[in-house]
Amino acid sequence: MSDETGTPDTPAGSAGETAPTSGPRPEPLRFFGTSWVNHDAGYAARRAGVAAGSLVAAAASCLVLRFAYEGIAIADTGSFVTVLIIAMFAICSALAFRNTWEGFGSRHDPQRQASLRGLLAIGFVGSLLAYFFRSLTEAPGEKLHREEYDKAREEYERRTTRRTGNPAKKKRHR
Repeated sequence: MSDETGTPDTPAGSAGETAPTSGPRPEPLRFFGTSWVNHDAGYAARRAGVAAGSLVAAAASCLVLRFAYEGIAIADTGSFVTVLIIAMFAICSALAFRNTWEGFGSRHDPQRQASLRGLLAIGFVGSLLAYFFRSLTEAPGEKLHREEYDKAREEYERRTTRRTGNPAKKKRHR
């Protein structure tokens, strides 16, 4: 900790990460911080934990939905309402899965996300399952963040290596 400013002496991000001192910094991911950059600081254990946690949450959510279904059956609302509610949860879950899965590869339009908020809330089981399946191969969102980070590093390197000296001291060829 710096005595003068009260800021930590180590750069932001994972404790074990050796971040570059200049240039762009990686954006942290939920549950992973910046450990996704070098796959360090317990990255594999975090991925396993995220996969297990999202699967358990999806299973618990399905149990809650089953209780809701039993409540509708007890209320004896009729087969039309029951089919309508089951179809609503199935369709919303499929749309939420697709939307979440696409979000791992590209940034969403904020206005579109705001308009889909209710539908995604109803289809929360689909989002949990998408998170589970993606965490089996990588940290959810890692591919997108890695592409953006690599592009930013490449642009930074190009900007800094282009300058080879003081242009005023450049020799003139006559």
